[in-house]
Amino acid sequence: MGDPRKPRKKYSTPGHPWQRSRIDSEKILVEEYGLKNKKEIYKSESKLRRFTTQAKNLIRASSEQAIKEEQQLMSKLFKFSLIQKDAKLDDILALDIKKILERRLQTLVYKKHLANTIKQSRQFIVHGHISIGERKITVPSYFVSRDEENKISFNPLSLISKDTHSERMKLETKQKLSPEEKQVLDKKKARRKENRDNKDKFKQRRR
Repeated sequence: MGDPRKPRKKYSTPGHPWQRSRIDSEKILVEEYGLKNKKEIYKSESKLRRFTTQAKNLIRASSEQAIKEEQQLMSKLFKFSLIQKDAKLDDILALDIKKILERRLQTLVYKKHLANTIKQSRQFIVHGHISIGERKITVPSYFVSRDEENKISFNPLSLISKDTHSERMKLETKQKLSPEEKQVLDKKKARRKENRDNKDKFKQRRR
């Protein structure tokens, strides 16, 4: 029948729900990293909090077990490219939420120019078009290690892996654009987004 215990959340939400500065910063993160909702921010913050809390405890400790745990923590964070090889515990305390979000598969697919936009990157992953090595990954929040980063590519079984696919041709066309042309294109996208936001605000007021 299975374990009847209720599964617990692996993240914590803000103590105060209506803080303007925090809400504005969360909106920026959601837009910049193409997140589905703010829950993904809270999960990343909880992951970061676990790292920093462990680092704080290890700074105060001086036992042999603490030294062993410090080595394990440093090795783990280096594995995920969150710190450098010669980093120290104080460097872990300097990590921020963006460092965690940068290691998500969705972000890396976009930065490797496998998608035109950060939201399209999410769509490609969810629909099974992206793989790491020989594994198909369908989780946008998958935490990518240093060794896996260079293995990110289109799934060979996906139609988008073919050079003749329309989306691949769009990607190639965008990469050939000059910096000035890309800037003009980005301005047009920003203008369209602003118009959509204004329409949504107008609809909300009429309600």
